[in-house]
Amino acid sequence: QVQLVESGGGLVQAGGSLRLSCAASGRSFSALTVGWFRQAPGKEREFVAVISKSGSTYYVDSVKERFTIFRDNGKNAVFLQMNSLKPEDTAVYICTAAERITNWPPREYDYWGQGTQVTVSS
Repeated sequence: QVQLVESGGGLVQAGGSLRLSCAASGRSFSALTVGWFRQAPGKEREFVAVISKSGSTYYVDSVKERFTIFRDNGKNAVFLQMNSLKPEDTAVYICTAAERITNWPPREYDYWGQGTQVTVSS
């Protein structure tokens, strides 16, 4: 069983930066496609970014040029570097992973974390 644990959330002022981490237990991240979603209060869960096993990345338009997803297989972790944060980025950020993908970006994921809160003040 794969468990995903997010960390790194917090409160930051608009224009600031945060780095989220997702750690995996029970499986090597190098064998998984890993993504980040977010969910704001009263809104549906939204795709943010994904990184494939080979390192290909894909982002939702609203975070391009501001967020970067990258992986460190040695640490068995995936990170989401978030710069130039905006109040509209406020949400619970959730790490997810897929064993096999048939679409790009993936439409289905196998494992989900609990999420970490990111709050951006104006």
